[in-house]
Amino acid sequence: LDDRSDKPWSEYLKGALDLMIALAVAVMYLKANENTVFLLILGKEIVIPEILFGLLIVILVWTSINVTNCTDGVDGLSSTLVLIGLITLGSIFYFILGHKDIAEYLLVPHIANGASWAVIIFSLCGVLTGYLWHNAFPSKCLMGDAGSRALGFFIGVCVMVSGNPFLILATSSIIFVNGGMGLLKVFLLRFFKIKIFETIRFPLHDHMRKNRGWSPTQVLIKFMIMQLLITCVLVGILFKIR
Repeated sequence: LDDRSDKPWSEYLKGALDLMIALAVAVMYLKANENTVFLLILGKEIVIPEILFGLLIVILVWTSINVTNCTDGVDGLSSTLVLIGLITLGSIFYFILGHKDIAEYLLVPHIANGASWAVIIFSLCGVLTGYLWHNAFPSKCLMGDAGSRALGFFIGVCVMVSGNPFLILATSSIIFVNGGMGLLKVFLLRFFKIKIFETIRFPLHDHMRKNRGWSPTQVLIKFMIMQLLITCVLVGILFKIR
């Protein structure tokens, strides 16, 4: 609809639509689930007031949508980073949360339909892999806002369903740094006239390409390596073997 409109939609309109979607997720989630968060590091559940919990869901989903969208600027970058996040989530849902014995051994909550969620996630991995085949540099097709926002939405929802919101750090750390810091920079400057990171261009992949001289392939490979390392370290910390 945005592409077909005579006048492109403003970022405020897109942000408002994302907010409406995030609010819908919060309402639907709270209707079907308890307002508890399982802190893996502490090994215990914490009950959060329903309104505050709903607000946290909105923030997580809205942010996930927008930082993923901001990362879509270098051929193959967004889809590769999202693919790493999806494989991580699918593996956790299937091999840990979906198996009662393993979940109890690691002292994490068991999700009865964890395997079903894993099938959905791995199916999307297959679709995304097919897309990445044609999106690799030089790209022959693009996902656009509709694709990147949908992938960010999906990751945000899966993280909430896992009951472990901090998994977003293991799945999307580089995405959040790459796109999120730019959103923070614009927000502080536009609404509070506070200037931060004045010498850094955001999204960060633009800074690396235009200020540091990295090629699109260098951006992709180096960002991918950093995300893989972060994922391995954080998953190892969160699901520490007891």
